[in-house]
Amino acid sequence: MPLIQVDGPSIDTDKKRRLVKELTDVAMRIYNIQHITVLIRENQPENVGSNGQLIADKHRGE
Repeated sequence: MPLIQVDGPSIDTDKKRRLVKELTDVAMRIYNIQHITVLIRENQPENVGSNGQLIADKHRGE
């Protein structure tokens, strides 16, 4: 069973529903199977770094 994992910032439940639906639709079409699992992991900006700097700090302009 394919697993699609998405790591990103927090989004509201309606956006999560849309994301899960659209990712599942594409994966089902490509894999030609009916069982796709989508895992959404939300990460706070203070827990993610990019290019040596926390995302939270980048948004503050530091």
